[in-house]
Amino acid sequence: MPNMPVFSAESVGQAGFPQVSPAARTVWAKHDRKTDGWLPLWRHMADSAAVTGKLWDDWLPRSVKKLMADALPEGEADARRLVVFLAGAHDIGKASPAFACQVDLLAEAMRAAGLDMLSSKEYGTDRRLAPHGLAGQLLLQEWLETRHGLNPRVSGQFAVVAGGHHGTPPEHQQIHDLQLRPRLLRHPGPSEDAWRRVQHELMDACAESANVVERLTAWRSVRLPQPVQVVLTAVVILADWIASAPELFPYDPATWQPAGPAGEARRLRAAWQGLDLPGPWSPGEPEQAAEALFAERFTLPEGARIRPAQEEAVRMARSMPAAGLLMIEAPMGEGKTEAAFAAAEILAARAGAGGCLVALPTRATGDAMFPRLLAWLDKLPLDGPRSVVLAHAKAALNDVWAGMMRRERRAIAAVELDGPDRIGAERAAERAEPTGLHAHRWLRGRKKALLASFAVGTVDQVLFAGLKSRHLALRHLAVAGKVVIIDEVHAYDAYMGRYLDRVLEWLAAYRVPVVLLSATLPADRRRALAAAYAGQPADADGPGPEAVPDDAYPLITAVAPGAAPHVAQPAAASGRRTDVHLERLGDDPVLLADRLESELADGGCALMVRNTVDRVLEAADVLRERFGDGAVTVAHSRFVAADRAAKDTELRERFGPGGDRPAGPHIVVASQVVEQSLDVDFDLLVTDLAPVDLLLQRMGRLHRHPRVRPPRLVQARCLVTGVADWSSVPPQPVKGSASIYGEHLLLRTLAALIRYLDGEPLVLPDHISPLVQEVYGSTEVGPSEWAGKLAEAHAEHLRLLAQKREKAGGFLLGPVRRAGRPVIGWLEANAGDADDSRAGRAQVRDTPESLEVLVVQRLRDGRLVTVPWLDGGRGGLDLPTDFLPGRRAAEAAAASAIMLPWQFCKPWVIDRTIEELERFRVDAWQVKECPWLAGELFLVLGEDCQTRLSGFVLSYSKDDGLRVLPPSTAPAREPGTVEAGTPPGDGGDRG
Repeated sequence: MPNMPVFSAESVGQAGFPQVSPAARTVWAKHDRKTDGWLPLWRHMADSAAVTGKLWDDWLPRSVKKLMADALPEGEADARRLVVFLAGAHDIGKASPAFACQVDLLAEAMRAAGLDMLSSKEYGTDRRLAPHGLAGQLLLQEWLETRHGLNPRVSGQFAVVAGGHHGTPPEHQQIHDLQLRPRLLRHPGPSEDAWRRVQHELMDACAESANVVERLTAWRSVRLPQPVQVVLTAVVILADWIASAPELFPYDPATWQPAGPAGEARRLRAAWQGLDLPGPWSPGEPEQAAEALFAERFTLPEGARIRPAQEEAVRMARSMPAAGLLMIEAPMGEGKTEAAFAAAEILAARAGAGGCLVALPTRATGDAMFPRLLAWLDKLPLDGPRSVVLAHAKAALNDVWAGMMRRERRAIAAVELDGPDRIGAERAAERAEPTGLHAHRWLRGRKKALLASFAVGTVDQVLFAGLKSRHLALRHLAVAGKVVIIDEVHAYDAYMGRYLDRVLEWLAAYRVPVVLLSATLPADRRRALAAAYAGQPADADGPGPEAVPDDAYPLITAVAPGAAPHVAQPAAASGRRTDVHLERLGDDPVLLADRLESELADGGCALMVRNTVDRVLEAADVLRERFGDGAVTVAHSRFVAADRAAKDTELRERFGPGGDRPAGPHIVVASQVVEQSLDVDFDLLVTDLAPVDLLLQRMGRLHRHPRVRPPRLVQARCLVTGVADWSSVPPQPVKGSASIYGEHLLLRTLAALIRYLDGEPLVLPDHISPLVQEVYGSTEVGPSEWAGKLAEAHAEHLRLLAQKREKAGGFLLGPVRRAGRPVIGWLEANAGDADDSRAGRAQVRDTPESLEVLVVQRLRDGRLVTVPWLDGGRGGLDLPTDFLPGRRAAEAAAASAIMLPWQFCKPWVIDRTIEELERFRVDAWQVKECPWLAGELFLVLGEDCQTRLSGFVLSYSKDDGLRVLPPSTAPAREPGTVEAGTPPGDGGDRG
């Protein structure tokens, strides 16, 4: 016999887990190649089942448990039994020759016990056809059919959980291929019966320990809805991950002693306390009136009263079905976020949701929302410690989130129950924090982050739930147990919209309360979103909203899953009113400077919004010559991440409510980064022509808060530019704007704004919805002489929409199928792992290919450093190239990420760009101990913050971000200027 641990029959006992035979005890589940330590399969089965019981009792939200319970005859009791059984049996495929042959020592012990098998080499490539998840699905299905009389249609919906526990349910062809090779499941000949006995014995033990033996007969008529199959799979995946962690469930048999129930309970308690997973949010439904609720939950300005739209949202949340969709349409600055939080608390209590996910258009808006979420949570009556996460790829650069992560220093490890309760004391100290919120160490990474109770992230985190990708079940479990809030829902194009519609269909099937927010939502899009959640075609003649005009505004709409009619309730206006006078303005930057000099003669602050970064920088150059450097602030997307975050903070602190505004004159020249979720206020707006909803968003930054303004700027005015020639028929938008937004929406916007450009004031919020419905509707607009150009632009618009929708179908998750249909092939031809990297986001956003680089600097002495201002202007942090940089320097370099402009990412130049960038490579950084820098591309600037790349000269500054100079205007080589891909150690002055 090989030298391997021998477990006595007495050591097999688990609280409810039967003893198994000596042959079954030789079957292995885990092996450590470094130590030759191993874990028996029965042990891992018992651990997985025990962990699942704890997840059910202490972690799963009530809504998820109810979803599963409603599919089974005895409700929650049956649901708990089923998920514990499936978790115990999920790895039965490891009791097969194809798996067991991988470790010679352990395989030889199994042969000695009568379980014959070939060697791994003898099985050859056939072994790949029997991954243990798929093998487990076939074995479990066979056991359910032969031992308990379930027909194949019923057994498949249970067994597919085992098949999908490694992230992807099997496809029909994979099942067929393995069925043709039974020798991979049981060695033919005399030992075939021994294999079958051991496999059935282990499944019998799981069934007996979970108390499902007597229930299997009653489950013959069960038809599990597909969402239930998915969340069952997700819970089993989590239980498997936890039970597979040797730091929580060691391989040492001493950890489950004394033999029997006491030792089993001790092993589980040590692991569960060491994991210390915070439980779900369990709010009680607030009973106070809306006014009192807002006063308790939010810090309102002195004397401020609740807005009518907020009050109506609270009323609707209390009266609508708990599993429903609530759409809140209200003007900018009307408190939609607070209305959404209040509605979320009510809906969570009614539906049993265990948390809240807030999704926003961009990382910047997510960063701005995160402290607002924490402030709300701080005022909630949380009934214990809860987990929270900021979920996007650059979250670690957010100071608030980074601080929370640093406070969670404790390693995840089983507790020493026999020693001092050091872990318990540490956790008690952490829980003494006022908020009781934790950036739990185990709930990190792209696959587990959203499992935290409270999350803020980009909308991609929601859209990924509609992307066929590995471990999609975990993402579905994460959203299934929450209230989902999606802000700026109007901002997503046809490509993203198709993903969002499919996600809403699945969220309705999970009975997830959803809150959608918008200031400028077209009526057609409102109907499409409602139809998606209700499970109806967008053009169905079924029950629709109560009769309200398309342009009713503010508007609160409630939608229930299924055929129930929608309820659309106009809310009273809050009384806020801003008359905005629009005016045409030529596109010459000098002319713009002349006009601003006149308007700001008495001081004041103006916002100029340009549709491209190049136009931002062009205008800023002219304005600085006229007003001076200190009077012009630039904001756009072409700053490194750290500078971009600092820009957003600066804008909020200077121009937000109570901000330290300069007396002026001061001009902020910005791109679209100021359009959404940025609470700033200006005296005058100059904006490029854009689709009407975006123009209205920009106007929402004009006279947003009460304040004393210079006499010339008491009247709110918006100067519209970005038109090449106002006298042409129709006026022609500048090329950059047309390439971004398309001529169709720009021309319809111009047509809708003619009467306002001719002198009639545009009234906010009264005209918001009528204008949006006019531009996005199907009625003819504009003078008759525009008709030909409008029709031509409309045809091109429809062609592009169809193209986007078709393109989005590539990895789009299928619709929810009938109950009882196994999710076999659910993720066929999937996109692999989904994450918030640029490549991951490109799967759910129709965006051009782009490149992200980290910006660093090489000094004249050859040293590599971060850009100097990240070190307080002291010259930058050293980035050694012959060993790992310090953590602070590595993090600062990672915070210098930036997307390269379009000139470097077009199909005909991107390969050249990558080739040049890859010339810079530091081998010492390509290790797992350096996650911030390993595998990244670097843009290496000279001491003058310039470099050359693909024939262009690039320069970077803290004030202006990244500039690109075309080859024809690039200056001659200057001292300190380096090539982007100059290798480490080169002085940087090569030609």
